[in-house]
Amino acid sequence: MNLILLFKKISSFVRPYRWLVLITLILTLIGSFIAQINAVVLDKTVDAINNLIISKTLVWSTAAKILIIISIVLLGKEILAAFITYAQNFFGEKMRINVSKDLSQAVIDKMLLYRMSFFSKKDNETGKLQTRIDQGVSSLSSTVQNFFIDLLPLFMSSVLALILMFSANIYVGLTALLIVPIYIIITIRQANRLRGWRRNMRSFREQKSHGVMNIIESINVIKSFNREEIESDKQWDLQTQFTDNQMLVRKTSFYFDGLKTFVRQVGTVLIIILTAYLVLIEYPGMTIGKIMYHVMLFSNVTAPITQLQRIFDQMNDALIYAEGFFDILDADGEIEESGKFRPRQIEGNFEICNVDFTYPNGTKALHNIDMKIESGKITALVGLSGAGKSTVLNLLVKFYNPDSGTIKLDGVDLREYDTHFLRENIGMVLQKNHIFDGSIEENIRYGNPNATFEDVVDAAQKAYIYDQIMALPQGFNSKAQLLSGGQQQRIAIARMFLKNPPIIFLDEPTASLDAIATEQIKASIDAIKKNRTVIIISHSISQIIDSDIIYAMKEGRVEQSGDPDSLYKMGGVYKEIVDASARSLNIDKLAHTLDQNGDGVLFD
Repeated sequence: MNLILLFKKISSFVRPYRWLVLITLILTLIGSFIAQINAVVLDKTVDAINNLIISKTLVWSTAAKILIIISIVLLGKEILAAFITYAQNFFGEKMRINVSKDLSQAVIDKMLLYRMSFFSKKDNETGKLQTRIDQGVSSLSSTVQNFFIDLLPLFMSSVLALILMFSANIYVGLTALLIVPIYIIITIRQANRLRGWRRNMRSFREQKSHGVMNIIESINVIKSFNREEIESDKQWDLQTQFTDNQMLVRKTSFYFDGLKTFVRQVGTVLIIILTAYLVLIEYPGMTIGKIMYHVMLFSNVTAPITQLQRIFDQMNDALIYAEGFFDILDADGEIEESGKFRPRQIEGNFEICNVDFTYPNGTKALHNIDMKIESGKITALVGLSGAGKSTVLNLLVKFYNPDSGTIKLDGVDLREYDTHFLRENIGMVLQKNHIFDGSIEENIRYGNPNATFEDVVDAAQKAYIYDQIMALPQGFNSKAQLLSGGQQQRIAIARMFLKNPPIIFLDEPTASLDAIATEQIKASIDAIKKNRTVIIISHSISQIIDSDIIYAMKEGRVEQSGDPDSLYKMGGVYKEIVDASARSLNIDKLAHTLDQNGDGVLFD
């Protein structure tokens, strides 16, 4: 990233506000002329007063007239400058705020188009992405402000001051002009020296943000294991590296700032000596007033360049953060593919043939998978954790595309389906379902934004969460994030009921629920399963025992398939899981207890 490329990328965001740019440029030109008035007035004033003193005929009325004119001009100039500065800052800030808004919305809109693999990459963890976006928007919008509010006025003021110096005396103008490139060269060297360290600062900020988010998200685990000291040490090491890098930046900046101050002071001394010499030799047009005139003009030349360092630093920050920001915004290769096929009706028959899949982090998740999932039947995927069960669902909903092999829905390759249409016809209940910041009603209505309140209530009743919602002080208007984990899981199930799709994916749908709630939800899910394509993943045998077909998976491969009874008799993975589940439930003792206290029947 360089300045030319940076401005080229920002220009599309500035273009809608070109009328603000035009106003700012006009105000900048006027402000630059106003900035030179003090030097001109001082020049004329010193010469006028000096002439009065030399003539030895001091006329107070003349002196008073000079002072009144000076006061009117300078006060008028300050009033006008105040209005110009206010308008310049207002329009420039308005442009910055609008550009900032557009940048933020653009990156959000773009990220929503990206495939899941983009968010699975190592450098795209949540905390890092958030820092990259926040810092990118902040630095880029500041660049717009710096350029139109700070840099242009400073540049115009400096150029006008140099023109006036050359107009007064070419030798003084050349002296000032020789100092400027030295000052700029030092500034550029400073920026180049700091660039690598500033890039490190970006990396450290991203790591700090990600680290803090990890601590907050896992605080219960940290405290339960008494690992506060370990986490504190991790952050301390990061803070130490960050601080050491900051000190290197500051140390180098102070060195170059001191060098530039010395150059500027040398320039001022040279201007004073040269102007004084020209006055002494009575060089044409050189008067005592020109000494102060040239000193003030030289100050107008160097003051903007002094500020240029601050702007240059911020622009270098912008270059660094722009890299990360535009890496996100311009990742067009990550945009989710979508076909155009939109059938009138989806039956829900999936065929998976010879599918391999590897996650973006390099983890090989599936090996040569073959499955047939039929409409109107319940298909269960079982296996130990990491067997690839959830990965199959991720492929069926087009979160990812397989490395090889084909997946067909109703005889048509899944890649040809319109992705939005496909997902509208699939309902998912996951083991961990996200609850959005908002009311319970808003979270349930997420399943169907056009649903009526009566529909929302009906969905809540089917998910056996209605009574618990009504027990809250604000009912359906209560904050959803205040609910327990099990209650939030029921909200997710209610969403699925509200969506009412022909295809249902259930990935541990009752994992966070107690036994009674599990039984209630099972009854509701059993009702919605009818005449739909259902794929269920569960470690609970009660959830899968009534499936029509079971695929037993191990290490990303299908080991066995068939109906529950034949699969159990076959032995292998499925039998091991069923037997282990029975032992974990202590079935023998449970049956004995029921036999002693009842009729030996588990359920009526």
